[in-house]
Amino acid sequence: MNPIRGMHHVTAITSSAEKNYEFFTYILGMRLVKKTVNQDDIQTYHLFFADDEGNAGTDMTFFDFPGIPKGSHGTNEIYKTSFRVPSDAALDYWVKRFNRLDVNHSGIQEQFGAQTLSFSDFDDQQYQLVSDETNKGAEAGVAWKEGPIPLEYAIIGLGPVVVRVAQYDYFKEILEKVFQYKEVMKEGPAYLFEVGQGGNGAQLIVEHNTDLPLARQGYGTVHHAALCVDNQNDIYEWDNHIKSFGLQTSGFVDRFFFQSLYTRVAPQVLFELATKGPGFMGDEPYETLGEKLSLPPFLESERDKIESMVRPIDTTRSTKKIDKEYE
Repeated sequence: MNPIRGMHHVTAITSSAEKNYEFFTYILGMRLVKKTVNQDDIQTYHLFFADDEGNAGTDMTFFDFPGIPKGSHGTNEIYKTSFRVPSDAALDYWVKRFNRLDVNHSGIQEQFGAQTLSFSDFDDQQYQLVSDETNKGAEAGVAWKEGPIPLEYAIIGLGPVVVRVAQYDYFKEILEKVFQYKEVMKEGPAYLFEVGQGGNGAQLIVEHNTDLPLARQGYGTVHHAALCVDNQNDIYEWDNHIKSFGLQTSGFVDRFFFQSLYTRVAPQVLFELATKGPGFMGDEPYETLGEKLSLPPFLESERDKIESMVRPIDTTRSTKKIDKEYE
């Protein structure tokens, strides 16, 4: 059984696909690589933001479920998503950018030896930037070449997700025995875990928290986090491995852009295993990636129905010149 390689993607819930697109495209400078629908709820948009090439380990995705209430943060949730930037100097750039664009942030802080910058969006979704200045391990992605952020400061992949749990010992056992992570460092109530090559792209941070109320899922919260495996055969092997510990799984799921397996490891903590490919480049040209509604082949026969259910969102960028913003 091949090991987990690190992060694959994080999927969260937004109150507005339109505002979400604007925030990730024009403030964070991440590339929309796929505009599609939730395959289990076809009236719901599913937007994928990633690096220039849509590489696994770089994408944050969003559902906008119609009518869903706002979530609340607490314990037993995937609380915060991290994005990698190339250097400490990049964080200085982002502080100035966030100040200018009125993005709520907490300033630069150190966490497990790396410089970080926590911030939130219009839904109170929680994020942080983490510097790759001294990072070694899982390879980063490729900054979006045509985005608004100078390449030396741009987001280049996912960093560690932060998970809050009430039962730390149980969760630690799941991570180590089932998913083969290793605890490598502790800071106060937070523990750093690594898998595979380690480094920012292959880490999880687990915060032991028994004081906060239980989180409630809704917009502004994370739906699930996906961990990267090599191929479809790995999905089947990991399915058997996870079940051997008494955990339930979804079984093999073909998402067309990748193959998946889901398992719930704590209340409101859903993990997915997802394959590196086939990826997002197979059904659209590089130049117009993410501009049209993309559907997997098994939903193509329902295109007219789906297009009548989801509202149009203009995600055209290939005909626009997006200037780099150096301050």
